[in-house]
Amino acid sequence: MTTTALAARPAPIPGPGARVWRIVRLLTANPWTTVWWPVLILTAIFLMTLSIWGLIRLNVPDVGAEGLPGTQYNGGISWIFVYMLVVAVQAINLSFPLALGYGSTRRAFLLGTGLTFTILAAAYALLLTVGSTLEEATRGWGSGGAFFRPFYFATDAGPLAQWWIYFCWLAFFLFTGVYFAAVFVRWRAVGLTLALLLFAAVVIGAVALLTFTGGWGLVGDAIGTLGTVGSASVMLVPGLVAAAIGYGVLRRATPRA
Repeated sequence: MTTTALAARPAPIPGPGARVWRIVRLLTANPWTTVWWPVLILTAIFLMTLSIWGLIRLNVPDVGAEGLPGTQYNGGISWIFVYMLVVAVQAINLSFPLALGYGSTRRAFLLGTGLTFTILAAAYALLLTVGSTLEEATRGWGSGGAFFRPFYFATDAGPLAQWWIYFCWLAFFLFTGVYFAAVFVRWRAVGLTLALLLFAAVVIGAVALLTFTGGWGLVGDAIGTLGTVGSASVMLVPGLVAAAIGYGVLRRATPRA
């Protein structure tokens, strides 16, 4: 009896699209961090806001067509935008060493991260748009309030324009988080602290410059001209710039346990 040795077949090399999609699956392997916790906390904030409006309504029985006074100005929805920056930092910090350990390239990791954050921004924007549509249909949940449609996010140009506003702001914070995450991965807490201090210095310097030169009027005119849709669209530019800088930092980052 003779035994024929079978030549081992080499494992198929995944294409660029498959490598990028693996990163998407890696970043969303724990959906609680990227999906469920933001939704649950946003829901809790929304229900608490409705409860407060209900208590006010009990003590203000004569509510006009304009609704309860002061309920058109609400910052509850702003939480989810800022939290997207935290999501980006957590996802990249936890996944970057693991991805490179599995043989992924830095380029594939950044492309997969960009695709993941784009999908998250689109999905969350759709959720917020549904809430905005219901809020408009119910006239502010019967109280004339604005949770999903505060004046700095609202538009009368239709659901698609409303979705675009949410998408741009979510993408801005997610892609800005790429920069801070890259700094943390490469230089850890010291680098992140210095980056935050530098960011604060730039913001304070810009505020001081506008104050001393009387430029706030020009800023207000520009925002008024652009509107909520145009202002949101502009925010994509600094977000993409921050992501590009983060990519440059991650190219030289060394994975650490």
